Amino acid sequence: MTWLAIPALNTLQQLFLKLGASDAGSSVAGSDWLGNLLVSPWFAAAVAAEIVCFVIWMTVLAELDLSLAFPLSAASYVFIMLMAWLAFGERLDRRELVGSLFILAGIWCLVTAKSASKD
Repeated sequence: MTWLAIPALNTLQQLFLKLGASDAGSSVAGSDWLGNLLVSPWFAAAVAAEIVCFVIWMTVLAELDLSLAFPLSAASYVFIMLMAWLAFGERLDRRELVGSLFILAGIWCLVTAKSASKD
């Protein structure tokens, strides 16, 4: 279950990046934008989440086949979409929900196929 930390940390990282980008301002061309971003506590939190995620990812890769570990990380797409809806009130339409169900179904198929082949 260590792999579940990867999508959770990816979700936090994207949340922190969104908050950091919002704090930095909307004008990427502005000279203050990069400076504002670099001093944002949200950006620092995103970098920290990425570092922790990298360390855990190395552990996951040592424990699981790459052909299983990488597809499992696709849960990040679903988590990030749900977090955008919960934290920022972003709209989710039916296609996004159906697509998320397909992603989760695919993960389920991969996990059960790998466990069935070990029996």
